[in-house]
Amino acid sequence: MTAGGGTSLRISVVGLTGSGKSTCASLVEEYARDKGLTHARLKLAAPLYDLQAEVYRRAGAPLAEGAQDQVLMEAVAGAMRRIRPDALAADFAARLADTDARVVVNDDLRDPHVDAPALRGRGFRVLRVTCDEELRLSRLDGRGDLSRADGSTREIDLITPDAVIDNSGDLDAYRSAVHTLLGSWL
Repeated sequence: MTAGGGTSLRISVVGLTGSGKSTCASLVEEYARDKGLTHARLKLAAPLYDLQAEVYRRAGAPLAEGAQDQVLMEAVAGAMRRIRPDALAADFAARLADTDARVVVNDDLRDPHVDAPALRGRGFRVLRVTCDEELRLSRLDGRGDLSRADGSTREIDLITPDAVIDNSGDLDAYRSAVHTLLGSWL
């Protein structure tokens, strides 16, 4: 329950890079907006984006808004987890405590050992997004990431989803599937 007395919905969208997780999160926000529900998108990797920006700033290299150096971010995440295994989950929990949104969506859960149980413990349901591999790779080609790395998703299948949606079709079909699922969860 939220402070306002209504039911809250917390969703973590998981899947391989390029499967449509961020698009799904946008569709969740669209659904919430259409229903008049407050919503927030919280990234587990927010500290990694901050540190990536600082590394690029210190290196004197430009970094476009939203760009991902996945090799760097995986290295930083590994270092943070070595120092404190729950560092990302603890940071996320602190930011989650600061929101009173009825619908909260996360679209970057990858770790099945620490982060997934931490989010589950805070009431998150897991939605797995899949798509045709050839389509996923073509989406990645159009993204312009600074580097690509799949190490952070090698254990993604260890995160048991509450639902699975395939994103191999058009956007309208994807929107319909996401909105139908949300209606059943609210």
